[in-house]
Amino acid sequence: MITAKTPWKDYLGDVPMHLDYFDGTMCQAIEKTAETYPDNIAFDFMGKPTTYRELVQNIHICAKSLKAMGVRENDKVTIAMPNCPQSIYFFYAINAIGGICNMIHPLSAEKEIEFYLNESESVLAITLDQFYGKFARVRANTKLSNLVIASIKDALSPVMQIGYALTQGRKIKKIPADAPIVRWKDFLKLGASTDSNYRIARKSEDPAVILYSGGTTGINKGIVLTNRNFNALGAQIVATNPMFRPGDKMLAAMPIFHGFGLGVCIHSMLFNGGRCILVPKFTPKSYAKDLVKHRCNFIAGVPTLYEALLRLPDMDGADLSCLKGVFSGGDSLSIELKKKFDKFLYDHKATIQVREGYGTTETVTACCLTPTHIYKEGSIGLPFPDTYIKIVEPGTDKELPYGAEGEILLAGPTVMKEYMHHPEETAQTLRTHEDGLTWVYTGDLGTMDEQGFVYFKGRAKRMIITSGYNVYPAQIENILDAHDLVQMSCVIGIPDSYKMQKVKAFVKLVPEAEANEETKQILLAHCRKHVAKYAMPCDIVFKDDMPKTLVGKVAYRVLEEEELAKLAAAQQ
Repeated sequence: MITAKTPWKDYLGDVPMHLDYFDGTMCQAIEKTAETYPDNIAFDFMGKPTTYRELVQNIHICAKSLKAMGVRENDKVTIAMPNCPQSIYFFYAINAIGGICNMIHPLSAEKEIEFYLNESESVLAITLDQFYGKFARVRANTKLSNLVIASIKDALSPVMQIGYALTQGRKIKKIPADAPIVRWKDFLKLGASTDSNYRIARKSEDPAVILYSGGTTGINKGIVLTNRNFNALGAQIVATNPMFRPGDKMLAAMPIFHGFGLGVCIHSMLFNGGRCILVPKFTPKSYAKDLVKHRCNFIAGVPTLYEALLRLPDMDGADLSCLKGVFSGGDSLSIELKKKFDKFLYDHKATIQVREGYGTTETVTACCLTPTHIYKEGSIGLPFPDTYIKIVEPGTDKELPYGAEGEILLAGPTVMKEYMHHPEETAQTLRTHEDGLTWVYTGDLGTMDEQGFVYFKGRAKRMIITSGYNVYPAQIENILDAHDLVQMSCVIGIPDSYKMQKVKAFVKLVPEAEANEETKQILLAHCRKHVAKYAMPCDIVFKDDMPKTLVGKVAYRVLEEEELAKLAAAQQ
């Protein structure tokens, strides 16, 4: 069997092959941490710190409020929030009462929000006041019984509240006084005034979180993850980073609706007594400021983030000697960018290098990481403890020899429970082999060397990664094709020095439509109603006809090659 079996001990002696995992819920794990470090800071938010004792107290209040509002065991509750205290409290409170957290991007388009609410059959949702309008417009088409509206202002210190009201707060459209919502302060009063028993006995294998991904077909599906999945990740992250100490600071800029942000930057830190610096809205400038101001020990991000820091004059002269770990995931880190950022770290007094990881949302997030002191060019590292990787002929269980390219398969304690409402694709993606392990067929291509290091080579499934977000061309094509002016469309990713890839659409119009700027703007407006901002096409190009394959499908690779040729010509 040519399977990488966590050979960390050969390269980093204090990383065990196997770990003992917490047998309980995520909320119970945080309560255990709070018992050990009650006065330690759990997170900082815009200058306001919260201790672990305060964190657990607020989780309990929210749990009572959710129970009072009628949320029951296995009910789905949607969280459409940035990284802020309310989203943390809500997340663990839902877990405490046996509910399931449905995590979605607050910047999702209205139709996407409607889909996520209906797909999960959510009974309640929480979002910020600035996103109320989108929820209000789709609410009648869903099963939502309650909508909780929070505000960034509610989580700030009194002085910061005044400043926020005079700046960002002024830009937010006022919600009608008679709107059918529960405001955050009123929500908390429900829990503070009740002594009802809200705890539900749950097992580590019970479903706890839904994250969204395109799976192997590119159609958006909910990935059902368990308490064990997240708690196992928390143990693995610290095992592969033995330099971590309770109280170490993680700059949590990756969003909470993303496996990387929720699993690594938030839960793994709180699980181990770390301190999260919550970043509600990422800008390179604010990120750099927080990194230096808080003397962060760990940062995790996508290549786009590191590219942005390289371009930022604010980092001139910054002292980054505080850093213990810099992790890159969500997209391939080019060899060139790694070299540039490693030099950037060295020039700013850091004694470490960027460590690249790999994973899928089907395994929460990362399940493979480069060791601290061994780097192999192009490698995404070694599997975590108790995590196994093997390379097979795509779609089969036939293992390939070392160095041969094939499909990457993953097995371990972070493997998802299922795709919600998609049993056929679950069966296609999760397969139990003769070794007794359940393997995730990732659809990604890679190789493995004789020392167990894994190399990512490309994606077998069609997908665009822009600024670390997965964008599935088929979804945007379906949206464009649904417009009366469009006969056929094709969406591709084109190289971009900042985002890594940008989304570009090609459209063949119906015969009576005119290929002009007005038509383009009509189609872009149509996309904005249905597509999240990060997935919006940067441009729409009209074509008289589309290139076709021998079987009559649109040859998207031809369009990709044409765009690459244009870029190459422009650079000459």
